[in-house]
Amino acid sequence: MSENPILWQPSLERRRRSYLYRFMTQQGFKQYADLHSWSVRHPDAFWAAFAQFADIRFSNQADSVIDGRDNMRHARFFNGATLNYAEHLLAEADDRTAIIAIDETGRRREISRSDLKRSVEAFATGLRRAGVTRGDRVAGYLPNCPEAIIAMLATTSVGAVWSSCSPDFGANGVVDRFGQIEPRVFVTADGYYYGGKTLDSLPVVAEIIDRIPSVETTVVVPFLVDGPASEMPPNAVSLDAFVQVGEPLEFEQVAFDHPLFVMFSSGTTGVPKCIVHGHGGTLIQHLKEHRLHTDLYDDDCLFYFTTCGWMMWNWLVSALASGTRLMLYDGSPFADDGHILWKAAESENVSVFGTSAKYLSALEKAGIRPREHYNLTDLRAVLSTGSPLSPDSFDFVYDAISPDVQLSSIAGGTDILSCFVLGNPLLPVRCGEIQSAGLGMDVQILDDEGQRVYGQQGELACCTPFPSQPVGFWGDADGSRYTSAYFERFPGIWAHGDFAEETANGGFLITGRSDAVLNPGGVRIGTAEIYRQVESLDEILESIVVGQDWADDVRVLLFVVVRDGVVLDDELKQKIKATIRSNTTPRHVPAKIIAVPEIPRTKSGKIVELAVRDVIHGRPVKNTEALANADALDHFRELDELQDA
Repeated sequence: MSENPILWQPSLERRRRSYLYRFMTQQGFKQYADLHSWSVRHPDAFWAAFAQFADIRFSNQADSVIDGRDNMRHARFFNGATLNYAEHLLAEADDRTAIIAIDETGRRREISRSDLKRSVEAFATGLRRAGVTRGDRVAGYLPNCPEAIIAMLATTSVGAVWSSCSPDFGANGVVDRFGQIEPRVFVTADGYYYGGKTLDSLPVVAEIIDRIPSVETTVVVPFLVDGPASEMPPNAVSLDAFVQVGEPLEFEQVAFDHPLFVMFSSGTTGVPKCIVHGHGGTLIQHLKEHRLHTDLYDDDCLFYFTTCGWMMWNWLVSALASGTRLMLYDGSPFADDGHILWKAAESENVSVFGTSAKYLSALEKAGIRPREHYNLTDLRAVLSTGSPLSPDSFDFVYDAISPDVQLSSIAGGTDILSCFVLGNPLLPVRCGEIQSAGLGMDVQILDDEGQRVYGQQGELACCTPFPSQPVGFWGDADGSRYTSAYFERFPGIWAHGDFAEETANGGFLITGRSDAVLNPGGVRIGTAEIYRQVESLDEILESIVVGQDWADDVRVLLFVVVRDGVVLDDELKQKIKATIRSNTTPRHVPAKIIAVPEIPRTKSGKIVELAVRDVIHGRPVKNTEALANADALDHFRELDELQDA
C-alpha cells in the first residue's frame, strides 16, 4: 500500500515547544510510537504520570491507579480518589478572558474567569436553595451561550449530574431523553436565532415540563434581545430571580467515577440510551487530549462549532481547565454569506478552529477561501470530526485556509466522550489520514475473527481499559445493556462500531459506521427517532431509513409502505417531513422519500437497515438466508430516484 502524501509537518521548534514533547522526554522516550506503546502496556504508570503532569488535584488520593486491569468491562481507575471536575475548570479566577460568545445576529459578549466563577457561584446557590444535592439531575435545553456553561459548572460543583440538548429538538425528542433521567431542575432559554429567524422556545418548553413530572423548577435564560412572543411557562422563574446573591462556592468532593454528565445515544433501536460519564474519567481524558494532542496553552483561543446537544460541547468546555479561552458561536455557520465564523476567527485570534467534515466540504462548494479574506496568522490547528474527512477536504484546508496548520481529523464519540484516534503535534499530517491513536488508548483494527489487521478495513476496537469508559447506562441496573452495546462483538474488548483501517505509518482511516446510525453533516441520527414520527401517521404502514453516501457526505433516505388507496404524492411527503422536523430536528428530515411495496425483514421480524444500505450502494448482501423475504431487497436496487439530487 502506498503512503498518502504528507501535507504538513511540524518544525523542530514547534515539536520541542509542545506539551507532548515535554511529557515524552520526561518519561524517557524519543519517539511517539514508543511512548504510545508504553502507555498501553503500562497504563497504570502512564495515567499516574499524566495526572501529575496535568496537576489533577485529588482531595483524597487513590488506593490504586487501575483495579481489575485484566477485566476491561469492570476496570476502575483511581479507586478511592476524590475530586471535582468543576473545581479544575474554575481554578484560576483572574481577569483573563474565559469566554467570548457570538451569535449570528452579531451580538458579542465577553466574560472573564473571575466573572465566570462569580456567576457559577450565584447559580450554584440557586440550585442549593432549590434543594439540588449530590446525584440529582439538572437538564439544559439551551443555545450555545455562556449560561449553558455556567449552569453546567454550577450543577457539577454541587455533585449533581448535568445533561443538555440543543433547542432545535422538538418536544418528543427532549422528553425521550430527559424523561428517562428525571431532572429536578430544567434550564432553558426563551428562544434562539437560526438562519435569520427568531425562534420562540417557550411553547415547546411548556409542553416538555408538562410531560416530565420530575421537574420542580424551570429557569428561563433571556437570550432573545427583544424577548419572546410567548408568556413564561407555569411555575417558571427568570434567571435573575433564580440566582439572586451567591454564597461562597464549595466544590463537592466526589469519587473519580461519580456521575458528571449524562449523554445520549442516537436512538437507533429505541429511545436513546443514557450514557453516564464520570468526573475523573472525563477530566483526565480531556486534559490529555487538550494538552498533549491539541497542544492547548493558557494564551490560546479554542473554537468548536457545536451545539449543547453534541459531545464536542462538553469537550470544548473542558478546555477551561487548561486556562484556554473559549469562543462560543450559536446560529447558522453560513450566516453573513458564510463568512461569520472566519471573521470571528480573525477578530478573536482563534488558535484552534474546530468544525465538522460537512462544514469544510460545504465551504469549498460555496467557493469561500478564508485565507484570501482574513488574517489567520494566529490559527495553529484545524480540527474536524463527526464524519470522515475526505482527501479533497484535506487539500482544501491547506489551499484555502492555511498552508501551516495542523489539520487534525479526530474520531471517538459520545460513548467515550473523547477520542480514540486524533491529532498529534509531533507527527506529519498525511492526506486523508488521522495522525495517530491517543495515548493510553489501545486501538486496534480487528477482522471478523477478532484478529488485528493492518492495511485493510475492520472493526475499530480498544483492547485495554481507559478512564473515559462510561460509568454505565442510566437505568441499566445489572449492566447488561452496557455490556451488550460494546463488549459482545469481541468478548472483553470494546468494539466501537466504526469501520476503520490502520496504515503502515500508524495513521488511521475511518471508512464509515459499522452499524445503522445515520451521519448527515456529521450529526449522529438514530433511525428509531425517525420511525417513531413517520409511523404515527395513518397513511404509513411501515418504513425503513438508511444513509446514502452522497457528495462527500451522507444523505437520509426514507422508504415507506403506504396504506391501500394512499398515494405518496408531494402533499404526503411534505406532511412526513413536517412531522419529523417538528418532533425531532431539521437534520432528521430525509432528503428522499420513496414508496416501496414491502420492507425486508429477518425471520424474527426485524427490519434490516444494513442490508438495504448495501443494496443501494451496489454492495453484496451477506446472509440473505436469514431473511424471511429476501426478494424484497430487489425493490431497492438501481432506483432512478437515487441517482440525482
